[in-house]
Amino acid sequence: SNPLHRQVHQDMEQPLCHYFIASSHNTYLSGDQLLSQSRAEMYARVLQAGCRCVEVDCWDGPDGEPVVHHGYTLTSKILFRDVAETINKYAFIKNEFPVILSIENHCSIQQQKKIAQYLKEIFGDKLDLSSVSTGDPRQLPSPQDLKGKILVKV
Repeated sequence: SNPLHRQVHQDMEQPLCHYFIASSHNTYLSGDQLLSQSRAEMYARVLQAGCRCVEVDCWDGPDGEPVVHHGYTLTSKILFRDVAETINKYAFIKNEFPVILSIENHCSIQQQKKIAQYLKEIFGDKLDLSSVSTGDPRQLPSPQDLKGKILVKV
């Protein structure tokens, strides 16, 4: 075998859109999509397995607290705050490349404000609040530029 093939070169300086990103669908579910338990620990598991984009389905919960679950099913509900705290704890243990929160938003304005508050409180400086205003994907930051950052897509 060619010894040159043993070395892996990872160029992480290209715009983010140049990469395939390991993503998780219905990340919070521990089993099937209709009846299973929602668990914050599932985020810890997938982030440590190398996933860099996780899904968070947000719905209005009791007492003004947004919850995460698979809507219109019998899956259990977990608090958005617990999900955010778990992501914060495990996001960068295995690698420093950015984590994308893919938020599916079904919340009222009041609970959306609560989600925004938790994102700022829990992630602090890790939360990337820079706005991408250009329509040119070549202008996107690179994974290298975004190391240690949490990005939000809604």
